[in-house]
Amino acid sequence: MRHAHTVEQVRAAEAELMARLPEGTLMQRAAAGLAATCARLLPRVYGSRVVVLAGSGDNGGDALYAGARLARRGAAVSALLLAPERVHTGGLAALRAAGGRVTTDQGEFSRADLVLDGIVGIGGRGGLRPEAQPYAAAERRGVVVAVDVPSGVDPDSGAVPGAALRADVTVCFGTYKPGLLVDPGASYAGIVQLVDIGLALPGAGVTALQHDDLAGMLPVPTVESDKYRRGVVGVAAGSARYPGAALLAVAGALRGGAGAVRYVGTAAEEVVRRFPEVLVTEGGPAGAGRVQAWVVGPGGGDGAARALEEALASPVPVLVDADGLTELARLGPAALAGRTAPTLLTPHTGEAARLLAGATAQAPPAADELAAARLASARRLAAEYRATVLLKGSTTVVAEPTGEVRVNPTGTSWLATAGSGDVLAGLAGSLLAAGLGTLDAASAAAYLHGLGGREAAAGGGPVTALDVAARLGSAWRVVRG
Repeated sequence: MRHAHTVEQVRAAEAELMARLPEGTLMQRAAAGLAATCARLLPRVYGSRVVVLAGSGDNGGDALYAGARLARRGAAVSALLLAPERVHTGGLAALRAAGGRVTTDQGEFSRADLVLDGIVGIGGRGGLRPEAQPYAAAERRGVVVAVDVPSGVDPDSGAVPGAALRADVTVCFGTYKPGLLVDPGASYAGIVQLVDIGLALPGAGVTALQHDDLAGMLPVPTVESDKYRRGVVGVAAGSARYPGAALLAVAGALRGGAGAVRYVGTAAEEVVRRFPEVLVTEGGPAGAGRVQAWVVGPGGGDGAARALEEALASPVPVLVDADGLTELARLGPAALAGRTAPTLLTPHTGEAARLLAGATAQAPPAADELAAARLASARRLAAEYRATVLLKGSTTVVAEPTGEVRVNPTGTSWLATAGSGDVLAGLAGSLLAAGLGTLDAASAAAYLHGLGGREAAAGGGPVTALDVAARLGSAWRVVRG
């Protein structure tokens, strides 16, 4: 699992470690890891052209010391000083002693085989300053390696409030930074490599699953399992206007590890015709029989209000999506106040804005604002409704009311297609019914859904929601393999 820590946590851990180490040791550790990564990225170090973009402070010092190490291995290293009066003097002296030089020729940026972005580190806020902005738009032929965080990206939130330098690789020290895992910052970071410098850090508030984590969490039947012991997921979805939502939610639910899917709604005939293994019950959730979790809302139309009320009255986990979220926004957090079982909300940013308006009795915030501050938005919504929130988007994040967040690392822009969210809702609901908690079920569903989307879009090209559903089994096997 990837663990990400805030700037405040990193600074505290650095200060504690530096108090016990000889002066400059921590920077040398960082520079050594940075230089080693750069050496692996170059076809050969000797004779390569390397440019160091050095800002003020320790970030520029890390880059200059790394440049000195490359220069000692035969690279032709030049430094462009963005703040000459505040340059890290020790790093600059080391670079010159190793044969590197200072240049004012900005054209060297475009001619370099590798560029070290040491303009702004984790202490920076806001976009690039005017003297650095030309590099964000300049042509480049070589690899750009960001030092700890791409300059112009907020390390805690991933926000990019102005011009930023897009990296091919980001080398971060000690721990991942939240802004490297969530868009828009993640899209500027490229491949993220971690260098251990010995920091003793507290528990991470932001994490990201990897294959091994997910493999250990997915439900697997035993020799004593039957369809009921594996869990039954109830799906209340679809309407006369949106019968397809029922089919898509059921398609996702069938591939989420539960032993059976029970459907209630107006699309029963279509569901059974397409999926004969589904159990169909007339009426709403209240009379459907025993289930271990409910999925309510996809394409629910006018029936969503009744289905939501009946599902929330049950003593099992409930996932609320789409039209169910619209109804919940009208009711506000009070609708969940008496529940003893967990609730999982799966909004996109537009739905999240309506939910926040329902919680605060204020005008809805702009969806774009919520997307730009994705971590904070998901945390705020989870706190307001005292529920787990899976906020969908270019980076899907799952937030708990405690503030704990998991960032989903899988997916593809081709998943922005009609019905994709219905498949995700069914998949997550099935994992809830199979026994996973809301945080694990939401995180696992987002991960598998993202892998399924990648596989469906392999080679490039449009995909449908059913294409994604059809590949969830394959994604499951890839993770467990």
